[in-house]
Amino acid sequence: MINLDALKSVQERIEVARALANREHEPPVQIVAITKTFPASAIESAHRAGIKNIGENRIQEASQKFPHLPDLPRLKKRLVGHLQSNKASKAIKLFDAIDSIGSLKLARRLSMLMAEPHSNYESLLQVNTGQDSAKHGFHPEKIETLLEALELKNLGIKGLMTIGEFTSDERTIRKTFQKLRQLKEGLNKHLPEESQLIELSMGMSSDYEIAVEEGATMVRIGTALFGQRQQ
Repeated sequence: MINLDALKSVQERIEVARALANREHEPPVQIVAITKTFPASAIESAHRAGIKNIGENRIQEASQKFPHLPDLPRLKKRLVGHLQSNKASKAIKLFDAIDSIGSLKLARRLSMLMAEPHSNYESLLQVNTGQDSAKHGFHPEKIETLLEALELKNLGIKGLMTIGEFTSDERTIRKTFQKLRQLKEGLNKHLPEESQLIELSMGMSSDYEIAVEEGATMVRIGTALFGQRQQ
C-alpha cells in the first residue's frame, strides 16, 4: 500500500525543487508510481491517493497483475522497463504508454503495430544520456536517428526519458538530466509546432529533486512511496 505521509513528503519536496528552479508557472510535475514487485492492491491505493500514472518494468509481471485491477478512471499504465521487439505486441495490449523506446528498431516495430484505426497511444524515447553500456537507450548525440524515430507515425511521442547515473556525485547526476533537457530543446528546433516534445521523464526516489530542478515533468517514484521492494 502507498504510504500517504511519504507521498505528501515527496509532493512537498517536488514543490520546493520547482520553486528553486523558478518553475512555479509551469504545469505540475507528474508522479509516476513505480509498482513493480508490488501487488495490484498497491496500484489501487496509489489511484485512491490521486496518482494517475503507474509504471511497471516487466511484461510478464504486468500481464499477471493488471487483470486483477478494477476499473480505475483515468489511470494510465506506463511501461518504464526495457522492451524487446518480440514483446512489443504484448506491451501495447497491456499498457497505455510506453516510456522506454530505446532504439530505432523498436520504434519502427511499435509504429507498425500501433497502426490500428482509432488507436491512441503515448510514448517516450529513452536516451542513454550517461552513455552507460549497462543501460539501454538512444545515443544522445545521434540526432538524426532520434529525428527519424520522431518522424514515425502512430507512436504519439510526447518527450524523452532517461535514468540518472548511479552515483553519489550530485554534479554527475545533474549533468545527465541537463543533457536530456538540452537534447529536448535541440530536437524541438527541428520539429513543427504540433510535434514539439513536452515531457521529460527523469528522476527516481534517490534523485527526483535534482531532476525537477533540471526540468523533469515526470518523476518515477517507487521505494519512496511503497517501501523496499518485495522481491
